[in-house]
Amino acid sequence: MSEESTSYDASNIQILDGWEAVRKRPGMYIGSTSERGLRHMVFEVADRAVNEVLDGRAASVDVTLTPDGGVCVADDGPGIPIDGTGPAGGPGLEALLTQMQAGTGAGGRHDITLGFCGVGPAVVNALSQRMTAEVRREGVRWVQDYARGVAATPLTEAGTATGSGTTIAFWPDADIFGAAEFSFDGLEERFRELAFLNQGLEISLTDLRRPDESRSVRLRFPGGARDFVVFLDGHAAASAPMDTIAFEYEDSRMAGVMEVAFRWCSCPGERVRSFANSRPTINGTHAVGFRDGMAAAVTAYARKQGLLTATDPDFGADRIGEGLTAVVSVKLDRPEFEGSTRGVLGNAEVRDCVGQAVQDHLGRWLKEDPERAAAVIDRIIQGARKKLTDNEPPFRSRRRDRQGVGRADARSEFRSSAIQPRMRPWDQ
Repeated sequence: MSEESTSYDASNIQILDGWEAVRKRPGMYIGSTSERGLRHMVFEVADRAVNEVLDGRAASVDVTLTPDGGVCVADDGPGIPIDGTGPAGGPGLEALLTQMQAGTGAGGRHDITLGFCGVGPAVVNALSQRMTAEVRREGVRWVQDYARGVAATPLTEAGTATGSGTTIAFWPDADIFGAAEFSFDGLEERFRELAFLNQGLEISLTDLRRPDESRSVRLRFPGGARDFVVFLDGHAAASAPMDTIAFEYEDSRMAGVMEVAFRWCSCPGERVRSFANSRPTINGTHAVGFRDGMAAAVTAYARKQGLLTATDPDFGADRIGEGLTAVVSVKLDRPEFEGSTRGVLGNAEVRDCVGQAVQDHLGRWLKEDPERAAAVIDRIIQGARKKLTDNEPPFRSRRRDRQGVGRADARSEFRSSAIQPRMRPWDQ
C-alpha cells in the first residue's frame, strides 16, 4: 500500500457548516428517515404545545395532516414570545426554530419530552423543505417562513389577532425522506398514551390527506391510568374478576409522584405497561417495584388465610402475571435512565417506594373483598399450574440424569410445592 493511499492529514477532515450535519445524518437526531422518523418530527414540534397545556397556559393541542403532505400543530396558549423576553423566560420564536435544543420546558417531572432525544423543533426545520410559524400574542398576529433550518423571511407583523396561540406547520424534505408518509395510527397511539398519562391534556388529531377518507380523533381521559387499563383490556373488561385498583401517590423519597392502576381479567397472558416521565419504558426500578409489591401482598394474604403453609414458598413476581393488566407511571424530578434510548429507569429508590405503595393498596383490597380475593389467588395458582404443564417434556423423553434422579420423580417432587397446592376450598 502506497504512502499516498494511507496518508491522513487535515485535508481528510470534512467540516460541515450550519445544519449540514443534521441533514447528512438525520437518523442521529430523529431515529430514521422512514415513517418512524417522520413521526418523531411531529413529536418534536408538538412537545412545546403539549407542555403549554400541562403548565396550564393552554387548553388543547390540535395536530392536522394536511392534503399537501405537511403537518400543522396548533395550540391556544399565550403564543411564543417574539423576542424571548416573555414571562416564561424561554427563547424567542426565531431562536426556537433555528437553534438546536432551545426549549421552553420547566424540566423535571413537569416537562414531557415526546421526541427521539428532545432535540427540539429546530431540527425539524433543518429537515423540512419549508416551515411556517404564526404567533397570536397580545392582540397581534406575527408570521415567519423558514426553509431547511434558517429563516427565509423576516418576522412580520400581519395584523390583529383574535385570541392567542401558536401554529407551526412543516413539510418534510423529499430529498431526505423520499416517499415515506406519516402514519395516522402511529401518531394516534403515542398521543393516546400521553392523554391517558396526563389527565388534563386534550389532543385532537385530524387526517385531511384524502378528502374521501378523512379521520379525526379527540383524546382526553379524565380517568388517567384507570381509563388506560380499561382500554388495554378491550372487550375483556366486563369479565374482570376484580375492580380496577388505581391510586396516585407522591413520595418525597423518590422526589416524584406515581400513578398506578391494575386488575386481573379473563384474558390470557399479561399486559403491563410502564412509563417514566410519560416516556414508555421496557423495564426499570418502577416496574420491578410494582411486581415486588404485588407478589408481597398476595403472599401475605394467602398465608394469613391458610392458603399457603409454612413450607410453601412465596409467590414469585413471575407467577402473578396471568390475566394481569397494569399501568405503572412515575414522574420524577431527576429521572435516571440506563442507556441513551431511555428505555430502562435506574433510580434505585423508586423500587421500594412503588413496591410499598402497591403492597399497601392491594393488601387493603384483598382484605376488604375476600370473595374476589380468593378468585384472584386461584387464578394465580391455576396460571402457575399451566406453566408447569406447558414446560413438561414428553413422556418418551424421560430418563435418569447423571445424579441418578429420574425426571418423573423430580417432577413429582416439584409438584408438591405451592404450584400444586394442597387441597384448597375452591378445589373441593
